[in-house]
Amino acid sequence: MIIMMLYMSIIMILISCILMLISFIISKKSMLDREKCSTFECGFNPKYLARIPFSLHFFLITMIFLIFDVEIVLIFPIIPNFLMVNFFIWYKISFFFIIILLIGLYHEWNQNMLNWSN
Repeated sequence: MIIMMLYMSIIMILISCILMLISFIISKKSMLDREKCSTFECGFNPKYLARIPFSLHFFLITMIFLIFDVEIVLIFPIIPNFLMVNFFIWYKISFFFIIILLIGLYHEWNQNMLNWSN
């Protein structure tokens, strides 16, 4: 049993090394790719001034995206729990959570953060 696991791990290591070697051989790298390998931060060139003005609108849209992303992750476990817990408890928790989301959406709308034109 242990010998079989050892053989399988050696085979996995060999396959991964072969795939990395093939990838390294196939990839085309030249001096023209230096610009592609440099860092890219929100459209700013890292070789120039670091203290240029940053768009607050871009930052707010990013925060809204992250908040909605976390909300989706929190909503997914609510659905399978429907059959596991009492309906009224599930309904109250879901209703409370969605009300909080709607209040946040109203606040974002009220502050004109959802308006794409500046």
